[in-house]
Amino acid sequence: MIGFWENTYVETAANYSVVVLCLVVFMTVFEVVTSYNNWDEIKAGNLAVAMATSGKIFGIANIFRYSIEHNDTLIQTMGWGLYGFVLLLFGYFIFEFLTPSFKIDEEIAADNKAVGFISLTISVGLSFVIGANII
Repeated sequence: MIGFWENTYVETAANYSVVVLCLVVFMTVFEVVTSYNNWDEIKAGNLAVAMATSGKIFGIANIFRYSIEHNDTLIQTMGWGLYGFVLLLFGYFIFEFLTPSFKIDEEIAADNKAVGFISLTISVGLSFVIGANII
């Protein structure tokens, strides 16, 4: 059975499955903390929400990329992925805190593409910083 888990195809499928499941869970958390409904806004053509959501998806996937690369077990990969997600979520709240002159969620919901793009860039940028520190 040990040889089964060391098979590259099995390992890839396991990592893929775990990351997809975590991505769904983490995006649900982001859905809860934002004041708008991501998927309804995207369906309506809100490009700012699409950019912000894309940045979150990329950020989570990128964190897991580093986690898979630097860890030997699925448990370690999930642990570092979860930790990285918490840091990414914390970055989202810091972004909101550092812009007291307007509300990020309100601007993104209003299809402010500039704010959506900055949100995307912050998520992507932070994911690289978080990922670089995963051991």
